[in-house]
Amino acid sequence: MNPLNKAMSSAASGMDAQAFRLRVVSENISNADTHGYQRKLLSFKSIVDNLSGAGGVAVGGVSLDSSEGEQQFDPGHPLADENGYVTFSNVEMMTELADAREAGRSYEANLATFKQAREMYGSLIDLLRR
Repeated sequence: MNPLNKAMSSAASGMDAQAFRLRVVSENISNADTHGYQRKLLSFKSIVDNLSGAGGVAVGGVSLDSSEGEQQFDPGHPLADENGYVTFSNVEMMTELADAREAGRSYEANLATFKQAREMYGSLIDLLRR
């Protein structure tokens, strides 16, 4: 595989990973007010395609944040435990918004890399046609 195809493959894998990250962040944000919801965390892993030698990134897995959500004493609430406490989600909006912004910027950087490699590939084809 030529270096430009490797660059496009790596950038595409980065875009896939960041798009998945944005989906997880949006799920966390949408469930921020759900009682007992645990924030989802994402891990990444490096991958290498043995056939082409192209490197990239993939989602390593999704796990739940083990930190406790805020507890509030409200014995009349339908979701209160036996002690009268209601557990809220452990989602911090500022953290999620920062993660969303970082994922968006990383996606844009991978997209720019992909476009640059595509333009270079097109220029190379134009030179070969002459």
